[in-house]
Amino acid sequence: MTEAKKAKILNIEKLAAYQDDAVVSSQIMRAEKGNITLFAFDEGQELSEHSTPFDALVQILDGKAEVSISGKSFMMKAGESIILPADKPHALKATKKFKMLLTMIKA
Repeated sequence: MTEAKKAKILNIEKLAAYQDDAVVSSQIMRAEKGNITLFAFDEGQELSEHSTPFDALVQILDGKAEVSISGKSFMMKAGESIILPADKPHALKATKKFKMLLTMIKA
């Protein structure tokens, strides 16, 4: 994180703007033990199935998304969160344009 972002009130949702036919990301914090990234997905955009070696918390800030974990689908909306387990395949798709905050802890 840049020093300019520290000790200031941030309007997280406004740090990444929607763009047509795109997924936009903005890293809020990066540290050796984890990071926090904001994503803005246009409707229909997705992150294809993958896995990571760490648990991650997804917080839906705006819109609607389908989150799949190990083949199980979860329809999510603003205000909802889900933990993506380490080493389990997961994918995300914007059923409506949506923004999410992804917090990954490297333990």
